[in-house]
Amino acid sequence: MLIASLTVIGPAFAKAKPTPVPIAYLTQEQEAPPPLSNPDPFIKDKGLPGAELAIEDNNTTGQFTGQQFVLKAFIAPLKADPLATFKENISGKYRFVVVNLPADQLKKLAALQEAKETLLLDIATQDDQLRNQDCRANVLHLLPSRAMRADALAQYLLKKRWTKLFLLQGNHDEDRMYGEAVKRAARRFGLEIVSEKNWEHTADARRTEQSDVPVLTQADEYDVLVVADERGEFGEYLDYRTWLPRPVAGTQGLTATAWHRTHEQWGAVQLQNRFKDKYGRGMEEIDYAGYLAVRAVGEAATRAQSNELKPIRDYMLSPALALQGYKGTPLSFRAWDGQLRQTVLLAAPRSLVAVAPVEGFLHPKTELDTLGYDQPESTCQLNK
Repeated sequence: MLIASLTVIGPAFAKAKPTPVPIAYLTQEQEAPPPLSNPDPFIKDKGLPGAELAIEDNNTTGQFTGQQFVLKAFIAPLKADPLATFKENISGKYRFVVVNLPADQLKKLAALQEAKETLLLDIATQDDQLRNQDCRANVLHLLPSRAMRADALAQYLLKKRWTKLFLLQGNHDEDRMYGEAVKRAARRFGLEIVSEKNWEHTADARRTEQSDVPVLTQADEYDVLVVADERGEFGEYLDYRTWLPRPVAGTQGLTATAWHRTHEQWGAVQLQNRFKDKYGRGMEEIDYAGYLAVRAVGEAATRAQSNELKPIRDYMLSPALALQGYKGTPLSFRAWDGQLRQTVLLAAPRSLVAVAPVEGFLHPKTELDTLGYDQPESTCQLNK
């Protein structure tokens, strides 16, 4: 097991022993996936650098509040069981755990008796099911759900009056889940899916994306091709190859994301530059989620003046939390499902196109709740 520790100690700590606020980071080594069309290199440590940067920011404030934030990372080996790592190294020692694990492992972790008195900050999943019927009171979610992403995209398409959609989805479970989120958003905002197909490309050397895409994208008249390909197996091949000259959106093309390298408004450029100077690469979406997770604990601990689980969790789920997310509007958690409500960026590969909620979409409490499952729609009340 690889264990990393980061602590920043300021001059104020030398005067009096500060109150410790320990935070654990749990993940597992990742095997590099087979190279596809994406030219970006595989990054094995996504998430942890964002959490480390947030610890520095927490301790900048902690120097004046008498608190010391410490982050320790526990990285389970490739073939090991991360739940065993949790039981052995984290259980009973840490009340706040940033979790960078897939949905199935997160559910198992949250169900452990050893995790009941722990707050798990999920920075890796997008599953709507985890925010609804499979929600847990000891889990908060930092990334936008698939429903939030699809709603953000739908708002922009409706504003542009691009209301006829062609949905092309892959054959993996996550592609189908994203496809369902797109269908839900279409119903919610009055868009029409005029055609729906599954990607059918095979390994036959006589067939190529150049020949398959024009044939597969012959359909009724539509405004936008919406693609559901979370693994990136074919989505990058769609631009400029469709039968009709139409824009591509969804998991490729115009994408809905929590963070993007082209985002520079509301002080984001400073965060982008700090991250790049320290780690030599751009901040990825999961790095941003790791940053927000640790900052949320820091903000709540500072305001509650405590290092205990209950007062910090209560503050995090209260309307008083106003987390700075460098996206214009303060962020907060939805008390009914533990989802971080937040602005969603709509970005092309090299430019920021729009920000959702899009102007004109109103809500009685906060426009951020026009994205994803609002309280009346949710099947979760954090009672599990």
